[in-house]
Amino acid sequence: MTESNGSVSPDHQHRVSMPDWEKRFRAPRVSLPDWAEDAPDRSLFVSNATGTYELYAWDRSTGAQRQVTDRPNGTTDGVLSPDGAFVWWFDDKDGDEFGVWRRQPFEGGPDEPATPGLDPSYPAGLALGRDGRTAVVGRSTDDEGTSIHLARSGEEPVLIYRHRESAGVGDLAHDGALIAIEHTEHGDAMHSALRVVRPDGTTIAELDDTKGGTEELGLEVLGFAPVDGDTRLLIGHQRRGRWEPLVWDVAAGTETDLSLELPGDVSAEWYPDGTGLLIVHSFEARSELFRYDLASAALERVPTPPGTVSGATARPDGSVEYLWSSAAEPPAVRSTDGSVVLDPPGMKSPGSVPVEDVWVEGPGGRIHALVQKPAGATGPLPTVFEIHGGPTWHDSDAFAAGPAAWVDHGYAVIRVNYRGSTGYGRAWTDALKHRVGLIELEDIAAVRQWAVTSGLADPARLILTGGSWGGYLTLLGLGTEPGAWTVGIAAVPVADYVTAYYDEMEALKAMDRTLLGGTPEEVPDRFEASSPLTYVEEVEAPVYISAGVNDPRCPIRQIDNYVKRLEARGAAHEVYRYDAGHGSLVVDERIKQVRLELDFANRHLEGVRDGGPGAVPVG
Repeated sequence: MTESNGSVSPDHQHRVSMPDWEKRFRAPRVSLPDWAEDAPDRSLFVSNATGTYELYAWDRSTGAQRQVTDRPNGTTDGVLSPDGAFVWWFDDKDGDEFGVWRRQPFEGGPDEPATPGLDPSYPAGLALGRDGRTAVVGRSTDDEGTSIHLARSGEEPVLIYRHRESAGVGDLAHDGALIAIEHTEHGDAMHSALRVVRPDGTTIAELDDTKGGTEELGLEVLGFAPVDGDTRLLIGHQRRGRWEPLVWDVAAGTETDLSLELPGDVSAEWYPDGTGLLIVHSFEARSELFRYDLASAALERVPTPPGTVSGATARPDGSVEYLWSSAAEPPAVRSTDGSVVLDPPGMKSPGSVPVEDVWVEGPGGRIHALVQKPAGATGPLPTVFEIHGGPTWHDSDAFAAGPAAWVDHGYAVIRVNYRGSTGYGRAWTDALKHRVGLIELEDIAAVRQWAVTSGLADPARLILTGGSWGGYLTLLGLGTEPGAWTVGIAAVPVADYVTAYYDEMEALKAMDRTLLGGTPEEVPDRFEASSPLTYVEEVEAPVYISAGVNDPRCPIRQIDNYVKRLEARGAAHEVYRYDAGHGSLVVDERIKQVRLELDFANRHLEGVRDGGPGAVPVG
């Protein structure tokens, strides 16, 4: 904008001079809107419009939008009640993920405790009833494991489920008569079984694919049919080696297998009238949508551009809204009616370069890697291996501001969907058990060798980086392959696996027991082999670590243990601690962290040459 005298305002000057990588973080973003089942004009979404990610209520009938939450460290966990009367949101302390549910009237007003009588805990699922007074609340604590309670307005919460192993609320039936629970009572936190109970906690049906076979197969709740009295439950299964949906009638005991014959993982949700399913098909780092008609078994493509659909929902009028992006194009919430559903005002995010697919033969099979490099650049280039978290996650052809920032600064970026990643079949996801960390690094090493021999990557300027599990693999890789990497940058990592186990939230303890085959007392050799602390004396590359002091997933004490060992041997390192949990929801904080990472990399690569240009200074 211009001021009254025609001069450019300071704000506009700042925006014009701002580098593209920073604009990508600052540009207003919105999530896919959730909508109230019985009041579909009422929606809830997340936006960073104020510079912090918060919840917003949106009345589609009037176009009015209202910020619901306003907390220093942001808020993203929220849900609308089916009648659209209330916004529920989870209130933790500075990102520690330990707290209580609160609710606020959709039109605005004071917050109030949503479930009086339930003490603070880690969340383990939430389902709200259409009667406006019923909630099924999942909780997890270190002392009690998982518990599920039926909470009704004006009444004391009633315990309907409890177990030491991890579990969670799946869904509440449309008429409130049935509750679906995902549980891991068998001790395998990677493969859930299902139980359907009445509101008094009595069991009416169970499904467990981990029993009686040699394979470990999981199940997941996708939702009850949106029709009163309908006992059909849409679930996901792995019986053919990948995630697929089926319809389980819990009262009749029948299963309807859809057999869609799609090559990748498939998820689904109901269309609002219960006659069809919205299918989300993910395959080789991209996704697409279909409508499946339950009566005719016809599968019809829902047109979307090539790229990644990060979320989709079918509206009562039959249209589909979806959040879409590609590596080159920023995200947008679109509709199959041709409109852009939400287009936040303000600065628009610059795009980036497209992603290239690379397949590399590895020790466990073909590895899929996604490559981005500066337009027109030829190798060998300084190269960043940005490793995803999870580990049960995957990188895709989706817009990501972090990799785009590296590309802007002259780096090639390679993202590896190592064994443990989702989207390539159950066997690929489950392969890392017992040799945790080491298997993933074998795949990363195979892609690194391809990158160097192909001429893309400069072997003297290789950066290993990632957040969460990617940060863990970064520290583990620096210690187990000390000569392979020039710089390491780890965000919110596991650094000392044993201490992390004792300090982390209970659900992650269960996951670690599954991955490693027991506790640190039961399998000490496995924890030792998989812990970055074991190899800290071997680290040669300069190390940058960032950590949230309130992080319940990768707690700060185990990171401090690792840093003390680096300090004791005088190893080159820098540590940045910030007042949040497992990452930050504050845009300025995210930008600060990226700037620090870029600066660290550029300083330690300065003067290192191997036939290619040096790193571009931070803008």
